[in-house]
Amino acid sequence: MKKTILASAIAAATFSGAVMAQESNLPTVYGNIQYAIAHDNIDGGPSSIEHFDNGSTLGVTHEHQIAPGITGFFKIELEGINADDKSASNGIDGLDEAYIGIKGDSFGQLWVGSDDSTYERAVEEIAQFYEVATLSRGVDYTTGEGDLVQYMSPSFGGLTVWGAVQINGDNDTKGGSDKSYPYQLAAVYAVDALELAVAMDSNDTSDGDNENTYGLRASYNLDSLRLTGEFHTRKDSEDTFGLMGVYTLGKNQFALSYELTDFDNGDKADTITLQALHNLSDHMYVYFEGYLGGGDDVYEYTDSLGNQAVSDERSIASVGAVYYF
Repeated sequence: MKKTILASAIAAATFSGAVMAQESNLPTVYGNIQYAIAHDNIDGGPSSIEHFDNGSTLGVTHEHQIAPGITGFFKIELEGINADDKSASNGIDGLDEAYIGIKGDSFGQLWVGSDDSTYERAVEEIAQFYEVATLSRGVDYTTGEGDLVQYMSPSFGGLTVWGAVQINGDNDTKGGSDKSYPYQLAAVYAVDALELAVAMDSNDTSDGDNENTYGLRASYNLDSLRLTGEFHTRKDSEDTFGLMGVYTLGKNQFALSYELTDFDNGDKADTITLQALHNLSDHMYVYFEGYLGGGDDVYEYTDSLGNQAVSDERSIASVGAVYYF
């Protein structure tokens, strides 16, 4: 999951570093180590505790002026470090983001590669906010984060339009056995403290179900309090609703959210999430997160006799620490 506070902090650090790096034309290197401990309990089923790497990464960014008003840029971010246990780690063995692009005030930004998708960035704030996020209700859309060509327009009085197409060729298994070109569209309007966003995903893969996914988000900033509401829907699949409040008090951040998914077969699943986070410094923070999930037989597990069973309640308590530069 995308860690919102970490992503914002790294973006700020990367921006300040990029200014110095651009003066010497050197790339900016950044990274983080993330540890977490979580206690996971399924009602009527197993209970476990685990210490794990929660997404440690190492990245490089660079940008340069191609012509007056036009900037070229690139980013690569690697993951899979498994920093909690060296015996289970093969070093860096995964890719999170990698792309190149150009941007300018007059035409916006165009980039190609692997990155967070247009739909995710525009309207999926709640599910992407939390650190551990094991029980956060995901949204049903199939366009992935690779082979993307994305565009974001300049602001027209606070309105920006976004678009993305995923190019799945003959040998791309994520598109099925046939070529496919799923796309995403979004519009985001931001004025003063208000943000409104709408997005869609065509889900055009050859999995037999290409019904569109539609999403709406509204966010409002009241000084130290940010309120967000979301709605996502996909025909013959599910509807997901979400509400979240985030309050910042000095070096502390508190968040509370409620998410509800109404499946097309009549079942329901919901999650209440609480976060308390404290910034120890400009490069390190610690947090607690608690999740309480309920629903209609939505949590599967294997019982003591090896049989498959289901439960309608699951709770997770986690603590973690992040160091980033």
